[in-house]
Amino acid sequence: MTRRTEWPGGADETHSATGDAETRSGRRGRHGSEDSGGPSSSRAESGPPRTPEEQARAICLRLLTGNPRTRKQLEDALRKRDIPEEVADEVLSRFEDVGLIDDAAFADAWVDSRHHGRGLARRALARELRTKGVDSALIEEAVGRLDSEQEESTARALVDRKLRATRGLDREKRLRRLAGMLARKGYPEGLALRVVKQALEEEGEDPDLLEEHFLSEG
Repeated sequence: MTRRTEWPGGADETHSATGDAETRSGRRGRHGSEDSGGPSSSRAESGPPRTPEEQARAICLRLLTGNPRTRKQLEDALRKRDIPEEVADEVLSRFEDVGLIDDAAFADAWVDSRHHGRGLARRALARELRTKGVDSALIEEAVGRLDSEQEESTARALVDRKLRATRGLDREKRLRRLAGMLARKGYPEGLALRVVKQALEEEGEDPDLLEEHFLSEG
């Protein structure tokens, strides 16, 4: 499965894809009518209406082109296009059978991409996967591949990249800014404060003053 840092999704593409097809169909119909002078030719050129199953397959294939999707994302897209539930379920199950939908692989790739690309911690990654409709057991398995050492190493790399931008600020502002950055990416408070404290100590901050600040915050 292709892994990407940003994985766009949603039903908007569904409307765009089918809307383009309908527009092209309508143009062909109008052109046919003008050439022949009658509506029967227009209907013949546009062809018979597609069945709900054919529509569902076309929508799913269009959305899956170049971007992996979860079953829930595709299910939502089909619902917005008024595909009957039983038809959607049948088509989606068939896509799963042939490997076009694989929520476990999606979750693994998402964790790998978003952790290494954006530095997100396990908590933030789990939250994002829930919004994609991934099953809780699959989420737990995917984020569980990130161990505590890897998470802390990534947190330290994030802090190191931001340290220079905080130079010149007073100690409290630096602490808040760096720890807040890690918190927004899903890192636990204890880990965030420990990593920031270590980085500032290595840069020359007084360990006793830092410890004093942490105690007053607690």
